[in-house]
Amino acid sequence: MFHARIVRTVLAITAGYLLALGLWLGWLVPRTPPATVPFQVCGLLAAFGMALGLGMIWADRPTRADRKIERNGLEGWATIDSARRLAVTPDHGHLTSLHLQLTVPGEESYAGSVVYEIPEGMDERFTPGEVVSIRVDPHNRDRIVLCP
Repeated sequence: MFHARIVRTVLAITAGYLLALGLWLGWLVPRTPPATVPFQVCGLLAAFGMALGLGMIWADRPTRADRKIERNGLEGWATIDSARRLAVTPDHGHLTSLHLQLTVPGEESYAGSVVYEIPEGMDERFTPGEVVSIRVDPHNRDRIVLCP
């Protein structure tokens, strides 16, 4: 999960909403019939909720660099040498440091490590000795994306 990105997105949308609310209160309300104000409030709240939802969906996407590696990266696999839990995430997953033996067909195997959030209930998939699919950046072998 990209919690910091989600928090920044929520803060930006809230700031934009407060600006729109100030504009609405200072300029639009005095120029509209009083009977329409409750409908305008409902519309503003609906727009805020929709903007928050869409913003959180957008912020939870992988980064552009990760999407590029997923799309254009070299396929390979990694054997997990060790897994060390670092922290519990807000959605009950585990932030884990994985030490891997990486293999990309046509190249020499090499060691690497990655910090990965393991979702709740997937712990057995990331135990030492297990093999996971990976994508490797063709220009920088140190940049990998796990594809569980």
